[in-house]
Amino acid sequence: MIPNDLFLKACRKERTERTPVWLMRQAGRYLPSYRILREKAGSFLKLCKTPELSAEATLQPVREIGFDAAIIFSDILLPLEAMGIPLSFEEGEGPRLEPVREEKDIERLSIPDPEEALPFLMKSISLVRSELNGSVPLIGFAGAPFTLACYAIEGGSSKDHRKTLRLLYSEPGLFDSLLDKITAATIPYLRAQVRAGADAIQLFESWGGILNSRTYRQFALPCVRRIFSSLKDEGVPMIFYLNGSSHLLREMAASGADVLSIDGRLPLGEAFQRTSGEFALQGNLEPSALFAPADFLRKEAASIVSGAPRRGHVFNLGHGVLPGTPVDSVKLLVDSVREFSRSET
Repeated sequence: MIPNDLFLKACRKERTERTPVWLMRQAGRYLPSYRILREKAGSFLKLCKTPELSAEATLQPVREIGFDAAIIFSDILLPLEAMGIPLSFEEGEGPRLEPVREEKDIERLSIPDPEEALPFLMKSISLVRSELNGSVPLIGFAGAPFTLACYAIEGGSSKDHRKTLRLLYSEPGLFDSLLDKITAATIPYLRAQVRAGADAIQLFESWGGILNSRTYRQFALPCVRRIFSSLKDEGVPMIFYLNGSSHLLREMAASGADVLSIDGRLPLGEAFQRTSGEFALQGNLEPSALFAPADFLRKEAASIVSGAPRRGHVFNLGHGVLPGTPVDSVKLLVDSVREFSRSET
């Protein structure tokens, strides 16, 4: 039993006495304690791959701010490295990967056993579960196959995803084969996280919004559906986050997820109506609002709480916490959501 099970209840669309709140990237550079931990680790990858450090990064925001869920500290690109794509992080430049653009590149990618290839993550989950002692649920996660394919093809981040879209349209069969391999690796990766102790899972589709609805349905959606369908028997809530999702809400609803995490562009009330109230919803404060004066931030929080469904709402951002976000603003947001949602019930 988890004493604070508000998050899990909301994911199941059960009645809660208030709205649970956690934030994407709630562990990160905005926290002074995280910056100290990052310096101690020496590198971002070492922070991710050292279970004791990763566990501490996971726990810091829960202890210091009091979120209603923890999310394991890791990076969506680690499974690509486990598949055989060299990965590095350059300070101030983000991730670098050896590009995957030809058939021979895809053929040499493996489908790793996650417990053998990423044992540090499973140990970190175990450590966090022990430290939380059931106080709040723990969320595991992975990147959606299309998003990971973007990183693999571009060799890192990209502003226009030109190489990705060129490959998708010029060699759709080759693109599909890359998606198939990533999907095959993602299913056991998420399953291993659940079996290590994750109480819920979230699939991050960071770049899906660059596609129109027809192209997303053709290439990306089948992979997402395959993942959620394969993991249904694990019995944990499954969350789907799709950045830039306003035009892809129908595709999100067809994903097989239990919870749809909506970005900051679409009001939750509209998302609720367009999905016929069938799903729990997560979101969706614009992250930059955390830089606003307190009165504005409180009004934004109140507006989202009042416009969300009474059952099945998990308060979150429309994207991740931005670097430099004032810690006091995050604390004010959490307190405000609790205050307003209690008055709404």
